[in-house]
Amino acid sequence: MRFFWRWLKRLAVVLVMVVVGLLSPVAYSEVMCRPTGDPNASQTILEPDHHRLESRTLMTYPEWHIVHAYEDYARVLQASDPHDYQFTTGIAGFWGSLCTLSKAAGQLGPEDSATKQMVYVIGVSFTAELLAKAAYEETLGRLFAVLRGQNRAPLDDVSARQARDYAEFLQQVPWYKWDFRADAQALTDNGTQNLRDRERQIALGIEYRAKAAYAEIIAAAVSEVGADALTLRMIVDGATPETLARLDGVTVIGDTGSGIEIETVRYRALTHLMQDMSNVGVEFIEIAGNDDIMFSIVSDAAEHPKAIYSDARQGFDNYRHLILTDVADLASDLRALDGGRERLEHIHDY
Repeated sequence: MRFFWRWLKRLAVVLVMVVVGLLSPVAYSEVMCRPTGDPNASQTILEPDHHRLESRTLMTYPEWHIVHAYEDYARVLQASDPHDYQFTTGIAGFWGSLCTLSKAAGQLGPEDSATKQMVYVIGVSFTAELLAKAAYEETLGRLFAVLRGQNRAPLDDVSARQARDYAEFLQQVPWYKWDFRADAQALTDNGTQNLRDRERQIALGIEYRAKAAYAEIIAAAVSEVGADALTLRMIVDGATPETLARLDGVTVIGDTGSGIEIETVRYRALTHLMQDMSNVGVEFIEIAGNDDIMFSIVSDAAEHPKAIYSDARQGFDNYRHLILTDVADLASDLRALDGGRERLEHIHDY
């Protein structure tokens, strides 16, 4: 009995240490990454019902960092094995970007506490997931890859395609809507009897089924509180209502006298839409009641003079830069991108 209690106490200590370790970045962010600066007051055209907190243009990035991390992971898997992905770098990028953006958010007005809490929750979950994957892929996963040899097993290619499709899915749709059970079944349907395939069926099958169960919990929670709005309002100029109405994803509300009020889609579709709008001469005056907005670009250069945060992309041999700009300058900033050395990645709405 004493032996049992001794090991139970040790297990409790380990669990406490794990929890403390996972929560330590949250504590660090709260203490060391406080917002700085004072927000600049600005007059708005849109009605208050269509305003969104300006600081959210920065606070949306950490969630997109996770999307980008899955994209990087998928890219690595195209030609390499999971243990070649730098898991700790992906984790550090999340918390490092969050700290920088939390400080910069002070100049954009009050923080959205609900958004900040959500960021912390997904950050802790993301950290736990990548640490668990690292613990396996750097040990047993690496061992089975060595035993397999240089030639990839069928399920190495299947899992690489799954990672790629999942990364593309996340560009517009919440992760919990992905069919993880279908991925697990695909491992069974496409696997062979060789050692690496059997190992991938077990390891990834457990991961996919665990994510499927967790996704159901998250989906039920979201249904209780309601999903975020799928559209937003903005004021634009430089195009007629007829031209704007022909753009997919745009609903013209009317002329305000200071510009044309429109309603648009959000998320990744909004990035493509706003790039198309800027290309036909549209100028942005106000977006969701705000006069500042952040966008990310991908560049071959490690630094960018306008970036408030920069990060290397794993598997791509290039860099991501986050740029905070005036809404009034956004269209010209987008038109200035050459599409080669610098290309637009994402516009972060609110």
